[in-house]
Amino acid sequence: MNFAFTDEQLALGATVRDVLRDACPPSALRALSPPGASDLPGPAGPPGPPGGGRRPGWGPLAGLGFFGLLLPPEHDGLGLGLADVLPALEETGRACLPGPVAETAVAAPFLVAGAPKLASGEVSVSVLAPGQAYAADADLADLIVVAGPDGTRLVAREAARLTPRPGADPCRPLFAVAYEESEPLDVPLAPALDRLTVATAAQLVGVAKELLAVSVAYARVRTQFGAPIGSFQAVKHRLADVAVAVEFAAPLVWRAALALDGGAPTARRDVSAAKAAAGEAAVLAAGCALQVHGAIGYTEELDLRFWLARAWSLAVAYGTSAAHRARLRAALLGGDVRRWP
Repeated sequence: MNFAFTDEQLALGATVRDVLRDACPPSALRALSPPGASDLPGPAGPPGPPGGGRRPGWGPLAGLGFFGLLLPPEHDGLGLGLADVLPALEETGRACLPGPVAETAVAAPFLVAGAPKLASGEVSVSVLAPGQAYAADADLADLIVVAGPDGTRLVAREAARLTPRPGADPCRPLFAVAYEESEPLDVPLAPALDRLTVATAAQLVGVAKELLAVSVAYARVRTQFGAPIGSFQAVKHRLADVAVAVEFAAPLVWRAALALDGGAPTARRDVSAAKAAAGEAAVLAAGCALQVHGAIGYTEELDLRFWLARAWSLAVAYGTSAAHRARLRAALLGGDVRRWP
């Protein structure tokens, strides 16, 4: 199979990278989580306009049509496939972009495509998936999709009672969601959740690539015993392990997206393989970055902390690596050894 992206797909990713470089720099992340701030967010308030508050970069992305890429044309979208937007999703991870990005851009088109202003990014969506206790960025969401024992429900922001919960990522706060009023969502959750899982895996690949790049750059300039630490064999081996993990994870993410777009019978198995590999690569990159940076890697003064937290946060979102490995193992041991295409 040819996994090469087209010029248009790569151009979309490059455009998103350029936009986020200016619209979501580390200084914007620091404004959301200054040194010494608690990881427990304050009381949830109404979401602000795109690009404001805790959503730096949303306004410029909305101007690009980012949130309508997967929406069908009848809902003011472009009707692209998930594989088409993988480079762009990877860049949102590389930039550590705050807010329910994947939920709004990838899951919402399959759950609430008819919601007004969804394509413009003025309406954002959070997802409380099966098996998860908390919803990320629910305070920013106009609509919250809740998978519960009574089925999938759609909760409007004004009808939700959000309780902040501590989490690893200060730029991706977690909330317990309670509600009295909701609407049943009469569309299957699984297709949207599979796509959301792959989108999260793509973001993890972007996080891992950024952590690797920062670690390599630091290893080239930090000296000990009169030589750059990057010249030490132990450091080189650690960085090489991360590079290999990322290079193996990325094609699994691409394959999963192609399988979902093509309705392949192996799609759910491929989704689990992608999420497990991407999560493990990002966590490995985070551990390596801490080791390469030494004690300074733990300090709040270093921007590295945002990408460390994002790696740990997204690695457990929408299924841990262990859970997805278990699902993959069950599929293989159950006789699902099909190759596609």
